[in-house]
Amino acid sequence: FCFPSAEHPYSHLIDTLEHGGLKFFNPQKFNDPRYDKLPLSIRVLLEAAVRNCDGFYTKEGDVQSILDWQQQQNKAEVPFSPARVLLQDFTGIPAMVDLAAMRDAVAKHGLDPSLVNPKCPTDLIVDHSLQIDYSKCAIQNAPNPGGGDGPNQSHGPSPACNDPPSSSGQSPASVQQIENTPLLCPFHLKPVSETETSAKNQEMELIRNKERLQFFKWCSKAFKNVNVVPPDIGAVHQVNLEYLSRVVQISNGFIYPDSVVGTDSHTTMINGLGILGWGVGGIESEAVMLGQPLSLTLPQVVGCKLLGTINPLTTSIDIVLGITKHLRQAGIAGRFVEFFGPGVSQLSAPDRTTIANMCPEYNATVSFFPVDQVTLKHFKKTNSTINTLKSSKTSPSYLKAVKLFRSYEDPSEDPEYSEVIEINLSSMVPYVSGPKRAQDRVAVSNMKEDFQSCLDEKVGFKGFNISKEKQETRVPFLHCGQKYELAHGSVVIAAVISCTNNCNPSVMLTAGLMAKKAVEAGLVVKPYIRTSLAPGSGMVTHYLSTSGVLPFLSQLGFEVIGYGCATCVGNTAPLKETVVDAIKQGDLVTCGVLSGNRHFEGRLCDCVRANYLASPPLVLAYAIAGTVGIDFEKEPLGVTPEGKEVYLCDIWPSREEVQQTEEDTIISSIFKDLRGRMEKGNTFWNNIECPDSVLFPWDHKSTYIRSPCFFSKLSKEVPPPQSIENAHALLFLGDKVTTDHISPAGSIARASAAAKYLQSKRLAPREFNSYGARRGNDAVMTRGTFASIKLQNRFIGKSGPKTLHIPSGQTLDVFEAAERYQRDGIPLIILAGKDYGSGNSRDWVAKGPYLLGVRAVIAESFEKLHKNQLVGMGIMPLEFLPGQNADSLELSGKEKFTITLPDTLSPRKQLTVTTSQGKSFIVTALFDTEMDVTFFQHGGLLRFVARTFLK
Repeated sequence: FCFPSAEHPYSHLIDTLEHGGLKFFNPQKFNDPRYDKLPLSIRVLLEAAVRNCDGFYTKEGDVQSILDWQQQQNKAEVPFSPARVLLQDFTGIPAMVDLAAMRDAVAKHGLDPSLVNPKCPTDLIVDHSLQIDYSKCAIQNAPNPGGGDGPNQSHGPSPACNDPPSSSGQSPASVQQIENTPLLCPFHLKPVSETETSAKNQEMELIRNKERLQFFKWCSKAFKNVNVVPPDIGAVHQVNLEYLSRVVQISNGFIYPDSVVGTDSHTTMINGLGILGWGVGGIESEAVMLGQPLSLTLPQVVGCKLLGTINPLTTSIDIVLGITKHLRQAGIAGRFVEFFGPGVSQLSAPDRTTIANMCPEYNATVSFFPVDQVTLKHFKKTNSTINTLKSSKTSPSYLKAVKLFRSYEDPSEDPEYSEVIEINLSSMVPYVSGPKRAQDRVAVSNMKEDFQSCLDEKVGFKGFNISKEKQETRVPFLHCGQKYELAHGSVVIAAVISCTNNCNPSVMLTAGLMAKKAVEAGLVVKPYIRTSLAPGSGMVTHYLSTSGVLPFLSQLGFEVIGYGCATCVGNTAPLKETVVDAIKQGDLVTCGVLSGNRHFEGRLCDCVRANYLASPPLVLAYAIAGTVGIDFEKEPLGVTPEGKEVYLCDIWPSREEVQQTEEDTIISSIFKDLRGRMEKGNTFWNNIECPDSVLFPWDHKSTYIRSPCFFSKLSKEVPPPQSIENAHALLFLGDKVTTDHISPAGSIARASAAAKYLQSKRLAPREFNSYGARRGNDAVMTRGTFASIKLQNRFIGKSGPKTLHIPSGQTLDVFEAAERYQRDGIPLIILAGKDYGSGNSRDWVAKGPYLLGVRAVIAESFEKLHKNQLVGMGIMPLEFLPGQNADSLELSGKEKFTITLPDTLSPRKQLTVTTSQGKSFIVTALFDTEMDVTFFQHGGLLRFVARTFLK
């Protein structure tokens, strides 16, 4: 944000705070009664438009459209320039690689490459590369699930088992309070002290990803406005909440609301602190980084009125899942949700961020909690940077001056909403969600019955179609010399991870206190269950340790394995072979239970078919029970060595006990500790050497970092639009194709096209690492596009990453087929059903198809974010007319398709598609704005931005 000149069209709105002398744009000086009726989230959009009004990207007409929100919602297209951009490393690395490649393109045209810099402050958090190489009571001789470097790679000698333990931020004294099963060193099969577990996982992460880290460090030095947060600090959304967030921003003597867009779907967590922000694709984030505002249809705002009193046994996750179900059923996709009503006052700031985190699951854009006294108290308690100390004194007066501060108990402050949905908090009871989708909520009291119905139902979103005679199958097996038994519903993975719950101390402390009571009662978790605890940040470990519950969690197998995404992104260590053999032998529907918010079928582990989202204490409960087929009210969790039955109610801590523990442990020192680690970094990161150059010196031998071909043959002039002639369908897909199906994630299968490429580079399978770690290499990512084992391609008739090469009639890997088509100069399209591209945002869901040669996707409907990503890469999103689809039009998918483009494109233009069989049908080009059309005509957003530098 630059200081506005006297010619600024809204300079007459500039006001000065009495306290501190800071200037600000005051929309109340419009003296327009419409302002007081605007939802507070729309007021943030209005302030940003006023402040950034330059007559080019943001015009006075845009400001007036936002002010006239009641009439313009769902009609007007408006720009939004957030205060900052947030990147995590998986999606951040391709963004930074693209910027580095853009510098090369600018330099080739004789211009200064240092001109290419993010104009918007950008924070990049390295958090997604952690894998579980070490865990308690596990001998890890096999390669890790990401296929990365094994323990005996040429990175130095193997550590000796009697080496002194490394610090992992965990109190050794607290760990020694109870006796623990020793961790076994995978190198020498001898005991390793438990405090080493986290440190060793982190060490493997740093060694495995050194090349990527060198590139990140170069970025932090070469680019202006880029701040890289090293690994082993915390997950991106946690760092955003605990360190980067500000209730207001202060720059150049001006004060204005904080706002952010991020490439992580959990960015919406920040809405719980009254900060407007949401997740976008890597392509959109790059545009914002380079000074382009986001373009969005002025959204409808659904007011979610919270009433009633929270049940003492209800956790924030129960409230989250309850609100998710209500809002999902309300059909609010693409809208803003803003919370109000007296029930909001009962929610702490962590409660609100937990609720806001699930926003992507009901397809809203944001879930906004306007700032109130609870929010300010949270910032005062947890954040003490110079900026925030200054703003803590000025922000209340500023927010009140522009009416961005409110009291939830005062209904006279309620704005007008597009629609109001009332939710009674008193009706919330404990729930889990699954076995395949977050929206399929199951009351814990009905879990046993519901799982049985899943076995009975035909294969679908919930069913597994297990015949009655096979439902009673029991498969015995040996583990560590002991005999155990698996059945349908047996829990084999139980993970408390960073995605959803660790931002909420009350939920994590409930789990910790419950673990303490369970251990004291003599309960255990069966040792074959893959258990782990991956906190969102060191803050979580700190308060779990300070409260004295961490050793009890560890006693049950939930030890801290490191900081970052692990189980949630498929980076779970392999299950024991005996367990896998038993599952396969009985064709069992075994279960994973995790406290995250991503659990698509097969994501955690290929052989674990049922996965449930649950609060951390319920993860522990099901792990102790060893099955999801249990009625907690009628059946015991287990039996003590003395033969006493222990029920869930016996070990569930009271709400008062949890709140008291939270008050005693969640103090400002926790956040000071995080800031100290943030600013100090770690020795490995600090010692990394990187090039000191304006242009990145690409290593052509690198399999991690590669210059992409997005800017090849880049001309200064925009080429005219070209029709798509005689295209073949690369894939013929059905409904609900998610970003998990499209964009590669998790491990690299040994028989995949990506594996063949890496093997051609003389890498062994143990060196493959994961798709996420290799997102800076377009050759790997293109080969991994549509490589999901769960992809249902109608050309093939069964799941898998295969397709039909129509000219030859051969069944090939998707990449191999696309490669043949490109070699023969044949353009490609994709046919699909409803909700194409749903799920979390990933830039490779568009980049991958683009590099495969896909020119258009014809579907019944698109997830909006993915539709924007396709446009951003120059791929046309084409929608069948209402009531039509591939089946109703009797398309086999094997025809040749011609899509005729007019000389002049416009938003929502209808185009004609003709086939080689003589059929013709109409589709709608989903260009929502003139900017969309511009991006498409340039061949995508990246080329558009590059041309702005060339001109």
